[in-house]
Amino acid sequence: MAVTSQTQPQTFSLLARIERITSNYVLRRIVKAMFTIWVVVTITFFVVRAMPGNAVDILIQDLTAQGFSADEALNQAASLMGIDLNQPAHEQYLDYLANVVRGDFGKSYRSRGLNVADMIAQVLPWTLFSVGLSLAITFIIGIALGALIAYARDTWFDHLISNIAATLDAVSPYLIGLLAILLLGVTWKIIPFSEMRGALSPGIQPEFSLEFFADAFSHVKVLLLVYVLASVGSWILIMKSNTIATLGEDYVTAARARGLSDFRILTAYVGRNATLPLFTRLAISIGFAVGGSLLLERLFAYRGVGFLLADSLGNRDYPVMQGVFLVITFAVVFSNLIADFLYGWLDPRIRIAGGGN
Repeated sequence: MAVTSQTQPQTFSLLARIERITSNYVLRRIVKAMFTIWVVVTITFFVVRAMPGNAVDILIQDLTAQGFSADEALNQAASLMGIDLNQPAHEQYLDYLANVVRGDFGKSYRSRGLNVADMIAQVLPWTLFSVGLSLAITFIIGIALGALIAYARDTWFDHLISNIAATLDAVSPYLIGLLAILLLGVTWKIIPFSEMRGALSPGIQPEFSLEFFADAFSHVKVLLLVYVLASVGSWILIMKSNTIATLGEDYVTAARARGLSDFRILTAYVGRNATLPLFTRLAISIGFAVGGSLLLERLFAYRGVGFLLADSLGNRDYPVMQGVFLVITFAVVFSNLIADFLYGWLDPRIRIAGGGN
């Protein structure tokens, strides 16, 4: 009985520790993010091999057609894919997981000898630069105009901005890009698009200088304009809706009864509560924008992650395709994780409801 009485408190203590760990808000979000990444990595591995014609078999056939023997083509494909194709599928999968953890995505099929991770590292900063700058501009414009038309609702200003925002939100970003090229480059001849190919002009090296930043902006300015026009409409409409809903809250009515100015109410009461969902949406948008840059970067020949993915799709460069898909997955999952943490920090009720401290 004495042993039982001593063991029982220890068991309860262990269970309490496990429950405390599993109910931790931050830990549960991190585990969920890691599980999502593992699922996508697994799906990517098997989907590439289950595609019609099997990507690995097609790669071997292409190498054989270039003059390699069957064994040489198999060894070359194994080197490019970063796995031993003579191993059973489950062993290939485990090797692939180990390589991904180390950041080794294999070597490019078309650009022989180049590591996929190095190729992505060269273009990823340009996508983050264009996407990050456009999201910052869009976020500021969307919040400002959304709050203004909410305060001036049912006026001509509200109807004008709301209709423009709804129109922009309904138009495809690719169509906006085509119109920008047609109007700015062909009809009005304002911008020489032939000189804007790539992310930098020949001879310009990345450095902390005015010349570098000016040249980088000159290459991204039209793409930046298209990004802003394609997404600002939804931000304006969401901010307007949130602001109108917040203006109807009891604490806003009480603030007005106390004689506070509209500016004070907007900044101290309405602003934070109306923009709360937008901060999490901003974090999520960063991840999805990295993957959604494919068509526009290809259209403007802007050498970012989207351009690299489009080029690898056209050339059937499967190692690069796999690597870019995984980077996009990491970006989306990480941005969702940041959004969870941000929302829990801005609104403690979410964190407490989720079991956080």
